[in-house]
Amino acid sequence: MRTSTARRLLATAALLPVLALAACGSDPKIAGAAGPAGPAATATEDVVSGLTRSEAAAALLPEDVRRAGTLKFGSAVGSPPTAFHADQAGGKPAGIDVDFTDAVARLLGLTVQREEAAFETILPALDSGKYDVGTGNFGVTTARLKTIDFVTYIDDGQGFAVKKDNTAIQPVTDLLQLCGLTIGTGAGTTFETTLNSRRNACSDAGRKPYEVKAFSESGALLTSLQQGRVDVEMSTINGLRHQAAQEASGTRFLGEFHRLDVGFALKKGSELAPALQAAVNQLIKDGTYERILRKWGVAESAIKESQISPPEHG
Repeated sequence: MRTSTARRLLATAALLPVLALAACGSDPKIAGAAGPAGPAATATEDVVSGLTRSEAAAALLPEDVRRAGTLKFGSAVGSPPTAFHADQAGGKPAGIDVDFTDAVARLLGLTVQREEAAFETILPALDSGKYDVGTGNFGVTTARLKTIDFVTYIDDGQGFAVKKDNTAIQPVTDLLQLCGLTIGTGAGTTFETTLNSRRNACSDAGRKPYEVKAFSESGALLTSLQQGRVDVEMSTINGLRHQAAQEASGTRFLGEFHRLDVGFALKKGSELAPALQAAVNQLIKDGTYERILRKWGVAESAIKESQISPPEHG
């Protein structure tokens, strides 16, 4: 979920309908994201602008937010289908997070004030008040719940990918399968935390430990995988599946490792949570929710209802 390097990679892969996980660019006029349920209609489909204010949801807003009329979002932008720039010129990003952010804001009668930020800087900035809400495919984990509240809107999680011609590595169900390998992942992510927390598993089993390399830009991560500097990539299920669907990425999705709820991130105890939850549940009820997921080819990530800070999936 990163930005600048990806735009440079676009020049070598401009033919793709939606660029691979490494890149943050695409030609959304061509096609939407591909998913397990098949390709979506088009990445330019407008599923948000027709929404109008929900008085029931807006009534739950804190009075100061209602008066201000805006919500400050800190947003990590970098990889389709979550959030990415649709062309080299930048401009407004597109993706799952963007559509849900805009849809919820419309239902609450608020204006989105979006600032793009590095993934690893967003959660700390919530406590300082720099942002009201954070987006970046933030997974709900036990560790994060100690300091952050979440309002869930999709179910995604952790997965692995390798180069397409690497047939030696099969679906990863246990980190011991990674012993002796170099794993690339995003800096400050749940993936990095998961890998580092089990770093001793291989040596405890009498095997060579795996090495973890963390990248601040998704473009650099994919390039390292393609060039053999890392053996395996760990990232989001939806992102890796989307990436593997792009022939130019040259990658193979190894499957799901651990599912996680994904939500809007908030300062612990934020009074915004009930209003955001009501807005997401309204989207589920009126069918907009399903249209957003199908637009981006991630129908399998649907949740039945939004929750506030649920426990991490077992």
